[in-house]
Amino acid sequence: MSEKKSTEDVIIIGSGPAGYTAAIYAARANLNPLMIEGYQSGGLLMLTSDVENFPGFPEGIQGPELMSHMRKQAERFGTRFIQKNCTDVDFSRWPHKVHVDNEVYEAKSVILSTGAATKWLGLDSETRLLGKGVSSCATCDGAFFKGSPLVVVGGGDSAMEEANFLTKYASSVTVVHRKESLRASKIMQDRAQKNPKIKFVWNTAIEEVLGKDAVTGVRVKNVKTNATSEIPCDGFFVAIGHEPNTGFLKGKVELDEKGYIILRNRPTTATNVKGVFAAGDVQDTVYRQAVTAAASGCQAAIDAERFLESLH
Repeated sequence: MSEKKSTEDVIIIGSGPAGYTAAIYAARANLNPLMIEGYQSGGLLMLTSDVENFPGFPEGIQGPELMSHMRKQAERFGTRFIQKNCTDVDFSRWPHKVHVDNEVYEAKSVILSTGAATKWLGLDSETRLLGKGVSSCATCDGAFFKGSPLVVVGGGDSAMEEANFLTKYASSVTVVHRKESLRASKIMQDRAQKNPKIKFVWNTAIEEVLGKDAVTGVRVKNVKTNATSEIPCDGFFVAIGHEPNTGFLKGKVELDEKGYIILRNRPTTATNVKGVFAAGDVQDTVYRQAVTAAASGCQAAIDAERFLESLH
């Protein structure tokens, strides 16, 4: 392993609204941040077409375009980027060590903004038919299903958003939910329930995605009666939430039972490790919005700056 001789003031691990905002603030504070951007830079917004709720864009903006703007802004102020994944960290000693493949970078402070990834049901048939009618992104794939019957699984805001969006293309959208009521916000529930193309199947779980080379339907089971039935469809969209990208952080920083980073000293973004801060969806189990991720990125950069000042 080749050691880097100079110690960075701040390394930001992960891109997206939190990471890029942290980079903008850290760069403007003359901290010369180094961002380990990841191979899939930009986070979940790279899978989002219309972002209509980010302040400053009255006509809305495409997710990838918004991320491109943020990245350019961070770069303008001097952020340096490594377009690879962080493979390991060592927070047992200070300065901290950040591993990227065979390179080791040293840092006085680290901002973790690795975000969250789509949760899947874990069915073999779901994996086998991924990209052949199985999707987790309506805005990416909805247009492929013009005039088709579709099924969405989930009961939260993302499921309602996916279902509503898909009615632009689909002949019908059936929402399958394990419980008898939705956990989505009232406004999203109302919008979905008033949409004539959307129908709901309650107390029901997905047992299998049907089809050999393409999705032809789903087999479902009523969790109360155990009765099974089939729902024909050409596309199956999974919208059951996300899980934080913290696999490489287990045992390195305090995580909750779902793997989200715990911030013990709110309202700061400090973790339980000296000089390590967390921002965005990797620590947010409640809001998970682009604007809240960006805000926490700003906080993390300010927290890192204050931490570095306290060393002198």
